[in-house]
Amino acid sequence: MLASCTRPPEDQDGAMDGHQLASDYLIFPPGPGDAEDLAQVHVRAWRQTYPGLLPDLYLARLSTPLHARRWRKRLLKATPGEVDLVAGDRSGLVAYVSGGPTRGGAEDEAEITTLYVLKSAQGQGLGRRLLAGAARALMAGGAGALTLTVLRGNDRAVAFYDRLGGMAGPAQVRRGPGGGLVSEIPFRWPEIAELAAMDLED
Repeated sequence: MLASCTRPPEDQDGAMDGHQLASDYLIFPPGPGDAEDLAQVHVRAWRQTYPGLLPDLYLARLSTPLHARRWRKRLLKATPGEVDLVAGDRSGLVAYVSGGPTRGGAEDEAEITTLYVLKSAQGQGLGRRLLAGAARALMAGGAGALTLTVLRGNDRAVAFYDRLGGMAGPAQVRRGPGGGLVSEIPFRWPEIAELAAMDLED
């Protein structure tokens, strides 16, 4: 998987093609056979989300075959504690979420590494369903808290996580994709159970 700035759900904006509801999509754990579709979602999501935030040349050079190989390798060799969920319908996949143990190594804390919803499927709560589903799986693995980071400037993602009760921390600067410096905003949910129940409240 790529670096931590790749975490833009953007679930609340964008027109829906066909006005589907989140419940119209099937959410399930992917297998190696889904690697190509996952790679396509990944590349499209980056190109939809990051213009002006990451170098244009880097976005143009994103390779679907390369990411398909990475996904296939990840899905063929499961790592304990890692969680992947995808969402799609008969026309294909439109979103996914990935998570696992935190990079900081905290025993009771998990981390969402990526959450993408294509623009064609935004605005109906699908991002919330994916995030809550991942939170439930991570909680079942022993996590009591959840973290993630968002690329600064991805205002839709920041607003999305803020509405879901995430506690934002000070921005952190690091070297990002394309070689430049990026600024990330960390979010944390001290009680993962509250997030895990989010899509069950309606």
